[in-house]
Amino acid sequence: MTATDAPAEVSAEVREGTYGARVAAVEPGGAGFIPLAERHGRPLGLFWTWMSPNLEFATVFVGVISVLYFQQTFAQAVAAIVLGTALGSATHGILSARGPAMGVPQMILSRIGFGYRGNILPAGLNAVVAGVGWFAVNSVSGALALATLTGLTDWLCLIVVVLLQVAVAFFGHNLVHAFERFAFPVLAVIFGITSIITLSKAAPSTVADGTGGVGGFLLTVGAAFGYAAGWNPYATDYTRYLDPDTSRRATGLGAGLGVFVSCAFLEIVGAASATIAAPGIDNPTAAFTSHLPTVIADLTLLAIALGAISANALNIYSGSMSFLALGISLPLSLRRAIVAGVFGVLGFLLALSGLSDAGHKYESFLLVIAYWIGPWLAVYLTDWYLRRGKRVDGFLYDRGHNPWAGAVAMATGIIVSVWLFSNQEQYVGPVPTAVPGLGDVTFEAGFVIAALLYAVLFRFQRDRDVQEVAVVR
Repeated sequence: MTATDAPAEVSAEVREGTYGARVAAVEPGGAGFIPLAERHGRPLGLFWTWMSPNLEFATVFVGVISVLYFQQTFAQAVAAIVLGTALGSATHGILSARGPAMGVPQMILSRIGFGYRGNILPAGLNAVVAGVGWFAVNSVSGALALATLTGLTDWLCLIVVVLLQVAVAFFGHNLVHAFERFAFPVLAVIFGITSIITLSKAAPSTVADGTGGVGGFLLTVGAAFGYAAGWNPYATDYTRYLDPDTSRRATGLGAGLGVFVSCAFLEIVGAASATIAAPGIDNPTAAFTSHLPTVIADLTLLAIALGAISANALNIYSGSMSFLALGISLPLSLRRAIVAGVFGVLGFLLALSGLSDAGHKYESFLLVIAYWIGPWLAVYLTDWYLRRGKRVDGFLYDRGHNPWAGAVAMATGIIVSVWLFSNQEQYVGPVPTAVPGLGDVTFEAGFVIAALLYAVLFRFQRDRDVQEVAVVR
């Protein structure tokens, strides 16, 4: 078929069951199209949904490592944080805006460029990274905060945190949104007070001679981008219930600003906190709160634990969406809830191993996130541009839609960029080995390589001019 032919019709996979706007109900079905009768919500709600999960210590620690590990001055750290966060937040807003019209999770949308089988690469990676990796990272920060506050053992606090966040994700979309909305004012007030005290005690002059240079700056940009863009594969998971006629601009701004404001602000506070001496304290959360008055310190630790739960409710939920995007068959009524529970168990086991040396493990994890998201974004956005003006929603459900260029371009972008440019504790590529001051430009290189390669390979795909329309029967 060519672009001049009538688009082929493909039956949409519609999410089963009745859900509506009920909060105290388990979301039925899986990752199918959301029926129009089930649509609800407003774009403004996205601001709170994306603010709350970033009001946590994992966000703060991005700023901490920019000074302590990447050796940036405070001013350099602020500039790099704003730049990296702005890039990741902009793409998040752009992706989120597509949700109301398409009505499916982000990793289902990824099928357009990658195909039904090729989408196993990005969806599988995100299922592991979101449902297990990010879950473990945030569980560790929440558990350490709760342990510092209560004096209980780290592993016991980890169990408490994990059970709470799995419970929220188990119920699904509506409870996740509601939880983030009610957590926001609590987190905003506590972190607001903590930030004022931290900024007032900061001593930027103590790191005025930062030796990280351009390399440290690029590492910080990569870490900040990795943190903000880490939410990108979740984008339409939380906008697909909005009415199809919802303003794309309002949707994108609500989601993008929620990520940018929360991430940029708390990461800058984290950089400021790194200029305050906290000798002899190995627990990162304890070090962050050591300069605070006792009552405020205790409230901050409580907020850190609550923030971790807010973040992981999204991580588990979206991890289950990505897993279902693989096309694996599970019992219809509870398929998403079942996956959420399994990911909770796996994330808990990984988090146990992260209770020690959390700082260095987190640094490596942030960079690895950017390594794969850069090439995936490149393919997704390039395909979106190249197919502009065409009906492509039928590709979401067409099991025969299996182009090869997306997976090839993404895999090549990841492999080549990591091999040449990676610069972290686990592996240093030949380029930063030869030019140590370069830092880590893996995600930038991966994005460019994948985008250019996909643009070339797309010309040779048989489906480049094909159109398919989804029909809800």
